[in-house]
Amino acid sequence: MKKLAMTAIAAAIGLTSLSTQAADFVAGQDYKVLANPEKIEGNKIIVREFFWYGCPHCYKLEPYMAQWSKKLPADVVFMQTPAAMNPVWEQNARGFYAAQLLGYQGKTHQAMFDAIQKDRQKLFDQASIGQWYASKGVDINKFNNMYNSFAVNTRIARSKDAAQRFQLSGVPAVVVDGKYVVEGEDGKVPQVVNYLINKARAERGGK
Repeated sequence: MKKLAMTAIAAAIGLTSLSTQAADFVAGQDYKVLANPEKIEGNKIIVREFFWYGCPHCYKLEPYMAQWSKKLPADVVFMQTPAAMNPVWEQNARGFYAAQLLGYQGKTHQAMFDAIQKDRQKLFDQASIGQWYASKGVDINKFNNMYNSFAVNTRIARSKDAAQRFQLSGVPAVVVDGKYVVEGEDGKVPQVVNYLINKARAERGGK
């Protein structure tokens, strides 16, 4: 409980200090500008967090992004995207999407991180991943059917395409408005993300 409270405080301090630190955020240092940005249709600013459950840096970043995502501006959409940049990562990405499609993402996302990073469980193949989700109440037959389904295959393909399009070499990585990439594992990341949201909004002619 104390750890969660300190995390919330740290996040709050980080957000309130944004105005004094925003001027220090520099392209090429605090974030990367993509040479060929994705054109985002509509009036929403999309923020995509790419992660892998087996990544300790992603695990460290998760509390900050979870706190940040609780108070999104009306024009911002937050997407959690499991990276599928190699065969092992793809297994966990399939588990994420299967759970998401079955309505369990909110109940299992942090728990899966904890199981791998805190409890050191080896959950990197369909059998072990399926058994773990089943222990959380997911119907194992429905999970296995969904794991290699067309719906999951489509999402996996989109994840791979996005990682390549955004020139990601690893995770965690947060992509803002299809044109800016933020890397890191601490409370600075959501600060930079907020700065880039404001930047993207201004570039679109918004306030």
